[in-house]
Order: sequence, then structure tokens, then C-alpha cells
Amino acid sequence: MKRRRFSAKKLCCKIIFSLRRIFSKFAASIYKTMMEISEIFNAAAVLKGVARKTSVIPAPKLNPGADIYLKTENLQLTGSFKLRGAYYKISQLSDEEKARGVIACSAGNHAQGVALGATHNGIKSLICLPAGAPISKVEATKGYGAEVCLVPGVYDDAYAKAIELQQEHGYTFVHPFDDPKVIAGQGTIGLEILEQMPDVDSVIVPIGGGGLISGVAFAIKTLRPEIKVYGVQSSGAPSMAASLQEGRIQHLSNVSTIADGIAVKEPGINTFEMCNRYVDEVVTVSDDEIAAAILALIEQQKLVAEGAGAVSVAAAMFGKVPVEGRKTVCLVSGGNIDVNTLSRVITRGLSKSGRNYTFIINLDDKPGQLSGVCNVIGEHNGNIISVSHERINTSTQINGCTIRIELETRDAKHIDELREALKNSGYKVMN
Repeated sequence: MKRRRFSAKKLCCKIIFSLRRIFSKFAASIYKTMMEISEIFNAAAVLKGVARKTSVIPAPKLNPGADIYLKTENLQLTGSFKLRGAYYKISQLSDEEKARGVIACSAGNHAQGVALGATHNGIKSLICLPAGAPISKVEATKGYGAEVCLVPGVYDDAYAKAIELQQEHGYTFVHPFDDPKVIAGQGTIGLEILEQMPDVDSVIVPIGGGGLISGVAFAIKTLRPEIKVYGVQSSGAPSMAASLQEGRIQHLSNVSTIADGIAVKEPGINTFEMCNRYVDEVVTVSDDEIAAAILALIEQQKLVAEGAGAVSVAAAMFGKVPVEGRKTVCLVSGGNIDVNTLSRVITRGLSKSGRNYTFIINLDDKPGQLSGVCNVIGEHNGNIISVSHERINTSTQINGCTIRIELETRDAKHIDELREALKNSGYKVMN
């Protein structure tokens, strides 16, 4: 019989995930001892002068039928809310724990928070990042004083590597989301929202591993239980949504999304329990919807958000949660998006929002056909960006051709208007 071989890395991963599932049934009892509202108030006191009290600003154009506001954590120091939880956790370490140095795993934002917090406290830090993390996040982490270890794969692979190194060298581990101190630090955002907008009806929060929404939901529901708290994940990484639906923690085999900051295969034990207790609903949004939200934030609010930070806005824009007639705060959790990614996202966002469209049209291959198409488009205020012409195409007649015309358009209604005008003029529109 052929014996199966497992690498040390794979074996470590299997052991870690198995243990997390075994202990998940004890999450309720863990929760009862891990968090008090006083902890979040203490975190707020520690973070005063370290983390910015980010503004809550109106965003009336994002959804005309709703009263939308943005909690701008993308303008936080390090460009993300993660500074809050990381710094507070590090500030509460014992002298012995600090002396050992800290290690963390991250998709990029927690890394920067840990690096800054450790450097401010005179502590050495080592951060495990997925090899595919945006270069901007990797370089920023190094800039804040941390040593970086790039790990092939996604966040969960970086997590397994960090655990391996922590056990090997005795570092103090700073978990990105499943830690009471980290959760308390993130919960300070909930306190700020209640202070800045006392009459808020609902709050929409991004979810990766669940640390942010756990802290925010706990703070809000403890002080104002009537306020609705909604969580949002990418449809390409719905680990918390799947776990809550099944009633137990689920491990996804793979994740794929432009929202790299929330591409987590498995939620935390503590965060799962807290979401189950305090979050009213968790929904998902597609990558196209996320891209449209990023574009809307740039154009309408002059704000740059990364994919993970924009999911809350996407949920409000595309009606994933009830926002009509409600004063709603969307938490924009981060703005650390790579410029190359941003370029691609803008293109996707333009397409999703009906601002860009490519018509495919079959024509008779004779003089004047292209000119006629262009005239129809011009008469209906379409702006031609590019034209490609194909004579050899098996889908057309021998004496025919295919053209692809990329247009700048106003919205989906404008696209429909152009399509109808082209058809009425006798042109064969294929899409």
C-alpha cells in the first residue's frame, strides 16, 4: 500500500484547524469571560492620541433613497482600522511577553498595525503575509519597522506559518481578529459612531475573520440594542456567512475576491460566537458590486477605499440590507489598495455601473456601414473609446464582419437606449 505523505506545513494546518473546530463548541463559555464593555472603554482611553477619531460624513448620492453616512476608517493612521486592535493588544502585554517579541499574520492591514504598535512600544515584530499581498502593504509594513515573511497562498497559509514560527521561537502571537483585546480595540469604533451619530438606525460592517464586527456589534448592542448591525462579506470568501447559516464554524476550501483584506477561509471561534449573538444579518456582495462601490466612493466622495473597505458601501448601494428610510452608517474599514489593482477595479466599476460598455455588432462588409453605426451612437450621445474590426469570424456570413465598439455611457438606461437605437436602424447587435 502506498503511504500518503504530508508536509510539516500541511500537517500543522490540519492540526490547527481541527483544534479550532474541537473548541468551537466551548465558544459560548469563552465569550462570557472574555469581554466586558469596560474593556472597550479602556481601549478607547489607551488609543487616545494614538488612533485618529475618524469622521462620520454624509454620502447622499450612494443610494438616493436612503440616508447614508460613512465612518472613514480608511483615513485612519496606517490606512485601516486594524491599528486600533493591534495597538491595544500590544499595550496590554506583560513585560515578559514584550521581551519575546511579537509575531502576527495578516493580509496586510493588521501587519501595519502590529508593526507600528510594536515599534512604538520598543518591541521587535515579525509579520507573516500572503505572498500575493499588495506590494504597497508589504512595503508599508517594513516601513513601520517590522520584519516580513512572505508565505505562498492566502491569509490562512500565513496564519499556519506564523503559528509554526511562534512555537519554534517563542514569539508572542498577536491574532488579527480572534483575540478579546484585539476585538476590544476594534470596538472603540462602535463607541465613536454612537457619540458622533446618536440617532443612527443601522450600521453596516465588513467581515473577514470577524474581529471588527465583533467589537463594533458588541459595543453598539450593549449600549443601544435597538440599533441594527449588518455584516458584509465578499461572495468569493463567505466564511462567516456560511458558518452562521450552518450553525457551526465552516472552513472554505478556497477563497477568491478583489477584497484581499477579508479573504479568510475560516472565522474565529470567539468572533463566530459574537456574530451569532450580536449581528442581525450577514450578507454577501460580488466583486463587480465591490468595484462599483470603490468607483462611487472615488467619484462621489473623493475617498479611496480598498475592496474590503468598500463592501459595506456595496451592500448599501445594491440593496443587500434594508437602508431605505433609515439613518445608516457604512464602515469604510480601509484604504490600502494597490494602484495597479485600483486601475483594474475602476475598469470593472465603470462596467458594473453602466459607465462603460462594448457593443458587438455584425455588419455587411461594405462601405459606409461603420460610419452609419457611429452616426447612430453620436446622435444618442454615446462617446466612442475604441473600435476593433474582425473580418474572419465563423459567426458571421462570408461577406460580413464583426465590430466591437467600446463606449463611455451614462448608465444602464443609456446603454439600453443605444442598443434599441442601433436595432431600429437595422444593425444586428449581438449583446
